[in-house]
Amino acid sequence: MSVIWGLPYLLISVAVESIAPEAVVAGRTGIAALLLFPIALRQGALGPALRHWKPILAFALIEMAGPFLLLGHAEQTLPSGLTGLLVATVPLFGAITSFLLGDRTALSRRRLLGLALGMVGVALVVGAGTADGTVRLINVAQVLLVAVCYSIAPFIADRRLQAVPGIGIATLALGMVALGYLPIALVVQDGTPTARSASALLALAVICTAIAFVTFFALIREVGPSRATVITFVNPVVALGLGLVVLGETLSPAQLVGLPVVLAGCWLAAARSESGPVLVAEP
Repeated sequence: MSVIWGLPYLLISVAVESIAPEAVVAGRTGIAALLLFPIALRQGALGPALRHWKPILAFALIEMAGPFLLLGHAEQTLPSGLTGLLVATVPLFGAITSFLLGDRTALSRRRLLGLALGMVGVALVVGAGTADGTVRLINVAQVLLVAVCYSIAPFIADRRLQAVPGIGIATLALGMVALGYLPIALVVQDGTPTARSASALLALAVICTAIAFVTFFALIREVGPSRATVITFVNPVVALGLGLVVLGETLSPAQLVGLPVVLAGCWLAAARSESGPVLVAEP
């Protein structure tokens, strides 16, 4: 899972080279939904999902529709490795979200220390990029908004969708997003995508969306929700490594220092009770 969900940042960066971000979202979710549909149908998961379509729609909007589009627009200029690192701040925003939703123990001393460390780390990696002109603050804001969305969506699943099979949630949510973006994609897409971008989109849909959801639900069943969150701290390392090796992106000394600071802050902020939702970012 750490590899699978560390890979999308590279693939999104390649896909948006010749495919509009809206078309990337439509293609990614549409292909994934078609692949998952027969599995969900065979497991009888679609009926319970359809009976809970309203919270699933809310989940789809916050977990997929908004974040997938924001990531596509941000990665038209933002390095993929830096994008992955910024999305890793989900546990930081998750602690704040939990507190705002009524958990008064969410902002313990440990978590407050994690929030402080995480923000310092983000300042280091973003400041290094903006100083040399390689990073635009608007793109950073888009990615951090993605992290906020990823911190909210698990609470919907945890509080409203516990009785619904995960494969049913994923299939219906992906299908909703695909249907919503398809007409937009047909209008905004200009020209024929390159083979490179089309291949990246296909890999994004099959590996990082369809297979990812099936694997993630299996991981939760195997090790439990708490241990499953470990992948959150490995994703950005994978994303940074792929950006450096495959795309030739660079990493400044300040970003090298900021990376462990962000991850340390997220680790502290991710401390939670067993009853809390799983705060894992699906890019």
